[in-house]
Amino acid sequence: MRGNQGTLRRHETMAHIDHGRMVGTSPARTDGAQKVRGLCRYVDDLEFDGLWHGATVRSPHACARIVAIDAAAALADPDVVVLTARDLPGPNVLRLIADDWPVLADGRVNHFAEPVALVAAPTRERARAAVGRVEVRYEVERGIHDLDQALASPRILASCRIERGDLEAGFAAATHVVEGVYDTAHQEHVYIEPQGMVARPTAQGELEVIGSLQCPYYVQKALALLFDEPVRVRQAPTGGGFGGKEEFPDAIAAHAALLARRVGRPVKIVYDRHEDMQATPKRHPSRVRHRTGVDAAGKLCAMEIEVILDGGAYTTLSGVVLSRAVLHAGGAYACPNVRIEGRALATNTVPSGAFRGFGAPQTQFAVERQMDRIARLIGTDPLTLRERNAYRLGDVTPTGQVLEESVSALECLAAAQARTDFKRRWHEIEDARASGEGHALHGIGLALSWHGAGFTGEGEQRMRSPVRLALVAPDCVEVRVAACDFGQGTTIVLSQIVADALGLPTEMVRVVDPDTSKVPDSGPTVASRTVMVVGGILERAGRRLVRELGQGGAPPASPAEFVELARAYLTQHGELEVEERFEPAPGQTFDETTYTGTAYSAYGWGVHVAEVRVDADTLATRVERATLVFDVGKAIHPVLCAGQVEGGSLQAFGFGHLEDLRLSEGRPLQDSLSTYVIPTAVDAPDFDTILIENPTRSGPQGAKGVGELPMDGGGPALVAAIENATGIVATRAPATPEVLLEDLLAGRTLGPEAVAGALQAGEPLEGLR
Repeated sequence: MRGNQGTLRRHETMAHIDHGRMVGTSPARTDGAQKVRGLCRYVDDLEFDGLWHGATVRSPHACARIVAIDAAAALADPDVVVLTARDLPGPNVLRLIADDWPVLADGRVNHFAEPVALVAAPTRERARAAVGRVEVRYEVERGIHDLDQALASPRILASCRIERGDLEAGFAAATHVVEGVYDTAHQEHVYIEPQGMVARPTAQGELEVIGSLQCPYYVQKALALLFDEPVRVRQAPTGGGFGGKEEFPDAIAAHAALLARRVGRPVKIVYDRHEDMQATPKRHPSRVRHRTGVDAAGKLCAMEIEVILDGGAYTTLSGVVLSRAVLHAGGAYACPNVRIEGRALATNTVPSGAFRGFGAPQTQFAVERQMDRIARLIGTDPLTLRERNAYRLGDVTPTGQVLEESVSALECLAAAQARTDFKRRWHEIEDARASGEGHALHGIGLALSWHGAGFTGEGEQRMRSPVRLALVAPDCVEVRVAACDFGQGTTIVLSQIVADALGLPTEMVRVVDPDTSKVPDSGPTVASRTVMVVGGILERAGRRLVRELGQGGAPPASPAEFVELARAYLTQHGELEVEERFEPAPGQTFDETTYTGTAYSAYGWGVHVAEVRVDADTLATRVERATLVFDVGKAIHPVLCAGQVEGGSLQAFGFGHLEDLRLSEGRPLQDSLSTYVIPTAVDAPDFDTILIENPTRSGPQGAKGVGELPMDGGGPALVAAIENATGIVATRAPATPEVLLEDLLAGRTLGPEAVAGALQAGEPLEGLR
């Protein structure tokens, strides 16, 4: 699908970086052949002697009191087991940020499809049949189902605030003050493999859980609260996550483990797609209000931003999603006077949770649409306005962080302009649309984005994540970390980093499957932290292992020399294992009370240029070409890196105009792949991908996280292109044909004279008023 992958550009190499043999190449993935041949065994492929199957009794209501649960009909089958909240051995809570997410509903339900009871039986069919025979009586209550209702009667799950400078003085100095409100909706993860988990008691008195997951130690800690016994968690091969397998596996693991402990045998729970889409977390819907002051040239003077997220029924991860949303809400732009306030509100909907981008896509959609509006007000094109305001070295963010290295906003913009001739083409389409002649409803739009890599603030310092390398044979070094590969290529990328630190080929580096009995808690596989943070610690561990072999700081001159040194060490001492932990850079601190200091040690930067065609009759949009310019610090594996950029951008385009998940009284209306539309290979545009390398001191050989950054700019770039093509000013994502028609009929356009002639309110549209 890639039209033309741009050549890598290297900045001046920093002194602390030792370029090696494997980093910067694209070796084959170690799991690739097995997956292509269909030999990989996912959760639903796993079989154990005596395996039973679990299923879940779910609420058909979004807000109700549980009056009674009658399982007699289900228990008429002597092989069926039914569990409710009163059967839990420990606290009825899935521990994350706040202790408000129950394992099973107790007394009341707060969202549609909330688990009320669990069922186990010898076969999946009997378990599901038993679910239908468990009778639950409810007293239905009036719920809160969207942000409009939540704002009228708010229950705050989380809040935070950033303030810098003198806001009122900034507005007083401004030539123009621009206000706007921007909304985004739920988004479904649509990972290839639905949620699944197997739990089994072992002969050693241990509870073992094997699942499709991103964070094995999250699951272990959640189960430790429920069970007074050792718990071992292993990741099975996992068919995608996008954040959807960060916190939710805690719940399904708890359910499988409770049933396994009750029946004394292995129990498997695997959702079908319908249940998965009804019951699992989604992206937080958002409403972001902007009030922006600019001078006559469009230079930012003041930004006042309010961020509201719909957190759903329980807190889960809303606090940290809100934090990242607020920290990115001002966009990649320098402004001396800023106030950003954020709240996550409760609704009677399925809990909103982790999703690629983690709040930043919602707030950057808003700021990018606001910047497009400002550009029109002052009479310039979108790229020129961004050039005037984009961060430069030495600029200060709203938290007071001085950007001292690896700032690439202007370079990304320049590369995008050089590749697409954006300014000229944008003006030409504007003129053609305004004249109403010869306009084929093609448009071009642009968005600039930034994304902090790693945990926010002092999260990494608090964890001080350990990693381990073990010399287990003369020609084999094991990587022992909890980082999970769920399609993004973690295994091969980490092996490349370690191989370079040791002077070896990747064939001599083996990454151990994530298993809490074998690997340390090196942190969850989230937040664009795996390559930059975990990889950086592994690089140091590699240098330490070399020193332990008596090599000083430099790796052996050849793999053969390494093997000889390793053989001698193993003969004399036995297995060598070294451990390193995360260490913060000097002077990097963050105050989570005042939201001041270094929010992230490094930022990735990116520009999306979307070229679209809009159907004049249906208002359906197709992205025909996408130019993607991203500063990744260092492309460890260029093919996988470009794949992350392109895959994330396609997902962002879906967020921008296709993925319409609507709810009725808290119940998803689009709960299957026949009703929830995502971009497929047929919808993928011609990608032109350019990777810029502006290294950071924080990552291995300068690498930054890249997994989430592509999600931030695709949506606003696409919607800006629709505006360029049609003159319709969309402030909501997804900008579906229905949304565009509503905007058109409501007059949310650049004005009648600026709307494409094919979309003037003629016969077809008059009949729809």
